[in-house]
Amino acid sequence: MRKIFYPIFIILFLIIGAIAFFFSLNALWALVLVVPLFIMGLYDMYQSKHAIRRNFPVAGRLRYLFESIRPEIQQYFVESDTSGKPFNRLARSLVYQRAKKVRDTVPFGTQLDVYKADYHWINHSISALDPHSLDHNPRVVIGSSQCETPYPSSLFNISAMSFGSLSKNAILALNGGAKIGSFFHNTGEGGLSPHHLNPGGDICWNIGTGYFSCRNSDGTFNFEEYKKRATLPNVKMIEVKFSQGAKPGHGGILPKEKVTDEIAAIRLVEKGDDVISPPYHSAFTTPREFVHFVKKLRDGNGGKPVGFKICIGNRSEFIAICKAMVEEKIYVDFISVDGGEGGTGAAPLEFTNYVGMPLKDAIVFVHDTLKGFGIKDQIKIIASGRVTSGFHIVDCLSHGADICNSARGMMFALGCIQALKCNDNECPTGVATQKKHLVKGLVVTDKKVRVANYHHETVKSAVELMGAAGIDHPDKVGRFVMFRRVSRTEVETLEQTYPEVEVGCMLNEDTVPEKYLSSWKGASADRFKSYRLVEQEKAIMETA
Repeated sequence: MRKIFYPIFIILFLIIGAIAFFFSLNALWALVLVVPLFIMGLYDMYQSKHAIRRNFPVAGRLRYLFESIRPEIQQYFVESDTSGKPFNRLARSLVYQRAKKVRDTVPFGTQLDVYKADYHWINHSISALDPHSLDHNPRVVIGSSQCETPYPSSLFNISAMSFGSLSKNAILALNGGAKIGSFFHNTGEGGLSPHHLNPGGDICWNIGTGYFSCRNSDGTFNFEEYKKRATLPNVKMIEVKFSQGAKPGHGGILPKEKVTDEIAAIRLVEKGDDVISPPYHSAFTTPREFVHFVKKLRDGNGGKPVGFKICIGNRSEFIAICKAMVEEKIYVDFISVDGGEGGTGAAPLEFTNYVGMPLKDAIVFVHDTLKGFGIKDQIKIIASGRVTSGFHIVDCLSHGADICNSARGMMFALGCIQALKCNDNECPTGVATQKKHLVKGLVVTDKKVRVANYHHETVKSAVELMGAAGIDHPDKVGRFVMFRRVSRTEVETLEQTYPEVEVGCMLNEDTVPEKYLSSWKGASADRFKSYRLVEQEKAIMETA
């Protein structure tokens, strides 16, 4: 094939040259057209990195061209309204419509297969509530009995996205939208930047394992730097990040291409390398130490709520934290539960696809565990993971959450087109890039209004869905609200799928539900590791 292709290649360029010369009447223009292509072809023949280009000079380059525009071809010409991934066109369009405040109704019925397993729907009531009589901006108070300054949170907020991963204009627009709509904006683990603070929106400061904006030069936690920022009026809550849904157990990654001088100064890191957060914290080593760290953070911020973010992995580790809270009588104020199906950041494929408990299972587990230890009344659960619509909010509430956060939904409101360029600094809409010529396309004054619009319309939708079920406040949503299809002929409520546990049943081994007993036995307030791993390590050491 290759022997045949080379003569064809040469003859083709001779023909192109002849045609160009005949029609242009100018040999110079023929040379301008043919010579670069001819040189390109010769280079392809003798380069050794790409077999396709070596065997098929010039023409082989079309393969790489088509590969580079495959996501766009897929999105615009191939996928249906319901088949796109990670978010289908129906989901994206709904966000765009609500952000722009244009018509968001659909004609002619659902496109979903309502007889497909795991289809969910709301159990509405004959005595539904008048939508005009409902509070379309309900607040959920976050703060345990040990919190001096509880925070009245919106039902729907901006999930963790760092400045660095997102552009300056994206952060400014998100926080500006939070200011307009009175909801909070989670900073992500990348530190507390002026772009989070200047618009004046409420802030939940996420502190990860890298302790960005409150770290010493060696990467350890700096309490004095923490106090300076945690007591700022805009900062309403503190969130300690254990793990995130995009790459649980891996630590955050900010590619070096995105590390500008400004980002390095905000994060207190060196420029020129990928910024990688450790997979674990250095400020504490056991669940017992962690809850005392929480107390220290709350004492240092003036009594504001302090919680933690986690993608559930080993269940015994979460149970260990609950045991520590009960034994030390120190409670976090909230827990942000991130689904393993998250998120916006750059992550290895295997971690994105196969690590971490999915959101709904995680919410149920966290809710039941807190209830089992008798501390759910102290702690609010925040759900985060593919929450973009009012139905998603109600669905999460019915599984056990109290409020919801959204990252990618808010990105869509900013103008994200799911170009899948978040990890290479080439985001065409200026959302997830640090390139100035791309960032300037995101106009803050326009996009902050869209973020506020999207938030308002989504909360309104959730409230009206609750009203259809006869419920007037998110605190009253339970597992009885949601039906799910188990198979084509079987249907059950979430109450049947996930039977509620008794309050306090995990305080004593004799009453721990069977499905949690093994994890409960393996949990200790004095270590994060499961006893199984500890026993394995002991056995290995003894053998050695």
